[in-house]
Amino acid sequence: MPMRKGRLNSPAAELAQSFSESISFDQRLYRHDIAGSVAHAAGLAGAGIISSEEMEKIAAGLREIEREIEAGKFQWDRSLEDVHMNIEAALTKRIGATGAKLHTCRSRNDQVALDLRLYVKAEIAEITARTRRLQTALLGVAERHLEIIMPGYTHLQRAQPIFFAHYLLAQMEAFERDVERLRDCHARTDVLPLGSGALAGSTIVLDRNLLARELGFARVSENSLDAVGDRDFACEFLFDLAMLGLHLSRLSEDFILWSTTEFGFVEFSDDFSTGSSLMPQKKNPDMAELTRGKTGRLYGNLVSLLTTLKGLPSSYNRDLQEDKEALFDSVDTVRSALDIWGAMLPELKIDSAKMSVAAEDPNLLATDLAEYLVKKGLPFREAHEAVGKLVARAAKLKLALNNISPMQMQEISPLFGDDVNAMFDARRSLASRRAIGSPSPTNVAARIVYWRKHLSKGA
Repeated sequence: MPMRKGRLNSPAAELAQSFSESISFDQRLYRHDIAGSVAHAAGLAGAGIISSEEMEKIAAGLREIEREIEAGKFQWDRSLEDVHMNIEAALTKRIGATGAKLHTCRSRNDQVALDLRLYVKAEIAEITARTRRLQTALLGVAERHLEIIMPGYTHLQRAQPIFFAHYLLAQMEAFERDVERLRDCHARTDVLPLGSGALAGSTIVLDRNLLARELGFARVSENSLDAVGDRDFACEFLFDLAMLGLHLSRLSEDFILWSTTEFGFVEFSDDFSTGSSLMPQKKNPDMAELTRGKTGRLYGNLVSLLTTLKGLPSSYNRDLQEDKEALFDSVDTVRSALDIWGAMLPELKIDSAKMSVAAEDPNLLATDLAEYLVKKGLPFREAHEAVGKLVARAAKLKLALNNISPMQMQEISPLFGDDVNAMFDARRSLASRRAIGSPSPTNVAARIVYWRKHLSKGA
């Protein structure tokens, strides 16, 4: 092990090697590690530490290693601990002493900080693209079912009528916040740590702005001590993924409930359902249930990293090796869940008839009755009480609310007139809800146009 030569006189114990290695999981950083090393070689050449010929030799050797890794021919060595030492050792073996010059003015501390930032930046772009595909699928379902009315729920109880498309557009808003959070996280991730060394930079001065341009960073870190120990961006990214998981979980919960016989609003396609090992009649929404379940892992990964960081002294500590498995797992989990839902949504069977029947429940328009009285001058609290009494009377008489006659209604409030029966029309109710954000047909149609334009821009 090259880095044990000098201060240490013997190899690490086999047990210690097994305990401390990270190559089993951090090898996925190889592209970022190689990109960082190519840029670092350019920086060393600019500082006069290596010649331009040596720089080209290093870059060519690294690209050769990259092709070998991508072809599955590279042999990872656990005794070399991590992706950095594996690639450096392979490079030195290929090009000789020139390869040994690459680590000049660099520590694994700023090297791994660089790799991780490059990785997070790349994954922000990848997960944003997958989220956009999910939003596109949601929008497609909304456009195909624009006229369907369903009950909206609070406390899982029928509340007021809404368009099914309005529900789907609500999910669009939630996922848009996820995209915005990822964009914000990118800004704080987009800082070059390379050149910070172990914690205090180097007497060999590299052009860090040049390195930033080479690697596509917007700016360079301003404090070397902070740069090597900072994992705020990773915590923020894990939080963003956890929130994305939360929204996927709530979406899953809604459709799981609606796919039950008790609701019957939707049916998952066979491609995204499972059966029972015992009960022949079962069709289970396992993909949605797994999405809901995996969200707990996303929370756990966030808390894991926060807990690791909370007691660390400043600068780099080996505990920071524990950031990667949590990060990689959350990325893999969110990627797969977004892909599943993006593919599953267009295949959902929507039972518009059952939704419409449920939306015809006259109790959904109780609030409209109260507002009817308000428009006739009654204070809202008194109107609310009057309609509450009306609902109670209908329940006692085992009648639907719209089967109570105007004369019976007038016994509760003389403000009820013969025109009250017109209030029991869900489409009329929705058409009157014209305030910004409300589910009127005009608003819903306008938001669909907005989202179609917004997504087409690739924003």
